[in-house]
Amino acid sequence: MTKFKDILNASIKSKDTEEWIDMYFTRPIGLVMALAGKRLGIHPTAITAVSIIFGVWAAWMFSHTDIYHNLLGVVLLMLANFCDSADGQLARIANKNTLVGRVLDGFAGDIWFFCIYFALCVRMMFQPMPGTDVNWGVWIWVLAFIAGILCHSPQSSLADYYRQIHLFFLKGKAGSELDTYANQRAIFDSLPSKSPLIVKMFYYNYANYCKSQERRSPAFQRMRDTINTKYGDVALMPKELRDMFLDGSRPLMKYTNILTFNMRAICLYVTSLAGCPWVYMMIEIIVFTIIYVYMHKKHESLCKKITDAITNETAK
Repeated sequence: MTKFKDILNASIKSKDTEEWIDMYFTRPIGLVMALAGKRLGIHPTAITAVSIIFGVWAAWMFSHTDIYHNLLGVVLLMLANFCDSADGQLARIANKNTLVGRVLDGFAGDIWFFCIYFALCVRMMFQPMPGTDVNWGVWIWVLAFIAGILCHSPQSSLADYYRQIHLFFLKGKAGSELDTYANQRAIFDSLPSKSPLIVKMFYYNYANYCKSQERRSPAFQRMRDTINTKYGDVALMPKELRDMFLDGSRPLMKYTNILTFNMRAICLYVTSLAGCPWVYMMIEIIVFTIIYVYMHKKHESLCKKITDAITNETAK
């Protein structure tokens, strides 16, 4: 039991960034699956593949309107999430990190939700809009495009970026997965011409993913450049300035958690079981966008504050 707790605690990056539902529910179940996978000799990539299968299967269940299929959809998406937790833990425990596994793990959640949005559109396009006798038709596809592509995707990517920034300031490079477009593009450009297509696609798409995050965080980019120019590295900056950033960033972590998997899944479960999944899309467009805008504004203001503090210190 002690060993299990030690492994579990080691898998938790920081209580600042972890949700309680992950700490006390998802990660323990994922660890049990990871330990079983290690004993059975299962590769982490196989678990990732299973998570994708569960996620796609869940989407198909959500395309139905009856309670039975939707309950199965809830269970299957939860299983997909458990597998998503287990594959990373198994990779660390068994020391079986592979590029293919990283590629699949990075796209697993995107595949789940793409299929889910598609399934919800199929489900609702021949249903009447609320308060009318007119079917949703093509408009549900428009609503799904706005919710999924224009809202969900940028919200979750920036939330993940802010969490990695927080971990970078808290634990340094070893405790964070913070990347830059320049580094990832350099890796892509250095790939041999005969590299597998999947490798090229991964680094190309990941570099652009980083570029999108950086484009939406100009104040943080200026702050990072200022820190690198003045101190050389975050680890070498004065502790009081690093603590100032963490004190301002820590309250924003609850918003980053809202904009990642768990809250979205809960909203999806409730609205699908209630027979009104269009409400889930409206929550994405209205509620989560308000949170996204607020989170973004506060983080940019915090970064500007730290940059000004460093500049003023330099001027003294």
